[in-house]
Amino acid sequence: MINFNLQLPVHLFFGKDAHKNIASQIPSGSKVLVTYGGGSIKSNGVYDKVMAALEGFDVVEFGGIEANPEYDTLLRALDIIKKENITFMLAVGGGSVIDGTKFLSSAALYQGESPWDILQKGIRTEVGLPFGTVLTLPATGSEMNSGAVISRKSMNQKRPMGGPGLFPKFSICDPTVVASLPERQLSNGIVDAFTHVMEQYMTYPTAATLQDRISEGILATLIEIAPKVMKDPSDYDTAANFMWCCNMALNGIIQKGVPTDWSIHALGHEITALYGIDHARTLAIVLPSMYRYKADKKGAKLAQFAERVLGLSGSEAELATKAVDAIENFFHSLNVPTKLSAYEGMDAADKAPISIVENLEKVRTIKLGEHGDILRDDALTVLNSAY
Repeated sequence: MINFNLQLPVHLFFGKDAHKNIASQIPSGSKVLVTYGGGSIKSNGVYDKVMAALEGFDVVEFGGIEANPEYDTLLRALDIIKKENITFMLAVGGGSVIDGTKFLSSAALYQGESPWDILQKGIRTEVGLPFGTVLTLPATGSEMNSGAVISRKSMNQKRPMGGPGLFPKFSICDPTVVASLPERQLSNGIVDAFTHVMEQYMTYPTAATLQDRISEGILATLIEIAPKVMKDPSDYDTAANFMWCCNMALNGIIQKGVPTDWSIHALGHEITALYGIDHARTLAIVLPSMYRYKADKKGAKLAQFAERVLGLSGSEAELATKAVDAIENFFHSLNVPTKLSAYEGMDAADKAPISIVENLEKVRTIKLGEHGDILRDDALTVLNSAY
């Protein structure tokens, strides 16, 4: 098992009426900026609950944070933070709103020339403006980790950021919000969480037995509850398991002591940056082609997944093939296409893969995967297969 450090400082309030804990977690006298997205919180009742919980605080609002939080939009929020002397933020939304708020947390205290430096130069945030979250869309696990991804459409870029200063002080997770989510967001959340686990699990066998078993438990649970969530998101116990799976998939626990991949995310981010396809759907596009291409290196772990999670039998090679086929069928069962060509606005087959790779090359050297052996030509092969 690889040596690791683990710190999970987020105070998590999970369950019905968890919003009643908000006021007790924000320092008295704080001037609070409430951030949110397109306004669905005003139709599903979350906004009213949050504002009632904030009674007695000086509150300023900023809405309109996009599904892929846009740098230029966040700069407008940053101006408000500085003008209004905001001392605490509350992100009310899904992973995008929370990610955007993490950028604001970092940028509010940044002393450099431009906040873009945080993203362009990969500056680690040690201390940020404090914030909490109220989760409305289970998917990314951003409510309990210190990472974020921010887009800049004018440059066709999507960049990660992070650091210990970007953990939320607290997070409110009430599974009843799942009932109001449309089918597309439910399926995206399931695929997102599933792929998050796979990026940390689907590498090669190690001695980290417990991490494997936890990962397999999350994967098996997602497969089990997916049809139930899609059919009846108002079922509380199903919704609660869905929300907890999404949190456990990326709260830091299962990545400790093991090698991780993240090649699927690296390519997926560039697909979103160029073509605007939902993040989760880009992962569903890349994952099957990536695993088929890397079956020689991932075969043993694919076989383990097939045996332990899917209950299949056969030789290692047979199980590896069955595993990838089953994952692709799982995504299809959620009405999530797994080919680039299925999406509108996509460039022709001879252009899209090279465009994606060239966009990635603008921000990093292409040396992806747990072995660092997925290079430029490999990425092109995977993307051509995914077309």
